[in-house]
Amino acid sequence: MNKYSATVLRIGIALVFLWFGTQQIIDPSVWTSYIPEGIVGIFSLSAVKLVYLNGLFEIIFASALLLGYFTRFSALLLALHMLDITYIVGFDAIGVRDFGLAVATIVIFMQGADKFSLDYYRMNLSGGKNDE
Repeated sequence: MNKYSATVLRIGIALVFLWFGTQQIIDPSVWTSYIPEGIVGIFSLSAVKLVYLNGLFEIIFASALLLGYFTRFSALLLALHMLDITYIVGFDAIGVRDFGLAVATIVIFMQGADKFSLDYYRMNLSGGKNDE
């Protein structure tokens, strides 16, 4: 089972990010309460537009993570994103959950491409080593 563990983690975390990103696109008004007022002022965009952008960000990089395409880069961006959300939310029940997701995503970043990722196949086709 060990040879599948990195793949299961990568796919599982990607699906979580895809779910959240999709939900933000489907009904952004549900998510606007999570946007801090200061962020709205900094970007001069409505909270709804920020939710749309956040959802799009999560969908794009979660899709890349799901496929194992630019695995480390995608995992790093998503992990930093989750750490930022954890900082903003604080260490309540939601923040602790998000911290766990961030740590799991950091593990994917540290692991890099697994044997069932596009990165792995791309590196093997080019004859290069798979240590990204």
